[in-house]
Amino acid sequence: MMPLLRLRGLPSLPVIEGDGLVLRAPKLADYAAWSRLRAESRDFLAPWEPVWPQNDLSKTAFRMRVRRVTDDMRADIAYAFLVTRAETGEILGGLTLSQVRRRVAMTGTLGYWIGRPHARQGHMSRAVRLTLAFSFNTLGLRRIEAACLPHNAASIALLEKVGFQREGYAREYLQIAGRWQDHLLYAMLARDFASAQGQTVGLPA
Repeated sequence: MMPLLRLRGLPSLPVIEGDGLVLRAPKLADYAAWSRLRAESRDFLAPWEPVWPQNDLSKTAFRMRVRRVTDDMRADIAYAFLVTRAETGEILGGLTLSQVRRRVAMTGTLGYWIGRPHARQGHMSRAVRLTLAFSFNTLGLRRIEAACLPHNAASIALLEKVGFQREGYAREYLQIAGRWQDHLLYAMLARDFASAQGQTVGLPA
């Protein structure tokens, strides 16, 4: 059953709440907690991410990140959320719905990261489900895509657990850890998500 989902702040900066989590845009006051979690998780995250810029954890870079996230959300081209614990506000990780395309495509691309102390506890699978509900039911998208490295067993398990279907294999799809690497391609359709939740979703024509 789909966890309770509440949305606040649309259409500018949405806040997604449900299943013990709050997904929200980063703000300047998050810098200390965010940079600490990223720093202590660096070795854990590095094999699955692009090479971090030298100043990636600086306050200046974070300020620019906050500004970019705000602009992208208001332009309806990307939605970057911090995944936080509803009860305490603790930052657990991050999730981005990027490359939002409308008219002909009606799609978005999903990416995520989880801090080392919070991995393998089910937080990100719950966050992904909340984001799918937001993507299909609120943004009106038709298809959400995701990609992961073929040896990333944890990400493969997460995507398949929440209902993504494997669609193919893309050679040198993304530059990860400093190398162009092959990826598995996954997708979820609005009608598949609705069917899994026992819902009927009005799809764009």
